[in-house]
Amino acid sequence: MPGLTDQAGGSPPEMGSAVERAHQAWQESMLRQNDALRSQVRSRAPQILADRCGGTYHNQQVLISYWGRLVSLSWPELCARYEPDGPELVVFDTAMLLYYLVTADGSGMADRWIGYRELPDGAFSANAFQGYSGNRLAHSFGERPQAYTSAAQALGGTSLPGLPGLAYAFQPLPRIRLATVLYPGDEEFPARGIVLFDAAAYHYMPTDGLALLGSGIVSRLIKKA
Repeated sequence: MPGLTDQAGGSPPEMGSAVERAHQAWQESMLRQNDALRSQVRSRAPQILADRCGGTYHNQQVLISYWGRLVSLSWPELCARYEPDGPELVVFDTAMLLYYLVTADGSGMADRWIGYRELPDGAFSANAFQGYSGNRLAHSFGERPQAYTSAAQALGGTSLPGLPGLAYAFQPLPRIRLATVLYPGDEEFPARGIVLFDAAAYHYMPTDGLALLGSGIVSRLIKKA
């Protein structure tokens, strides 16, 4: 997923002359990429597409929940905006939705948690993913687990008492489920954090895209706290 993984560490840096030019080039690249993705999506029947991704098709629109908000993608233009009468999604979020539509194959969720390393080709970038997801989670909340719990609940997270540590599940897209787990630190052991995925998540998003969703939930938790 060229270009998307640049966003995995969080928000883009503040604009400066060189950084602004690089960001502009990235934006233009993503726009071209989104056009290519739209061509792939349009080759499929919208009713089947919506059914496979856990959305609905109504009034020439594919409707999908994205991070808890309803989004419509007009057909066949595939312009994404928040409902009702909300703004268009930024190019990055539009790309995430288009990749979701392209990848979705209708598989059922596995109801089994796996680490990033167990995703297809995940082993190659597992250490990097841990750095900008689980390690950030531990750094931000290791000494204040109550703040983590409050933020997770405020974001609609579902407690997972069956997992060790403080675990919460989130559903950024209808067929993609992920979990954050915090192991608070003590005098003997440092804090640890990890992001897990439903084992069927790769049926709905390339591994790089799942990395972005994992980083995204950590960023949302930190911001909410």
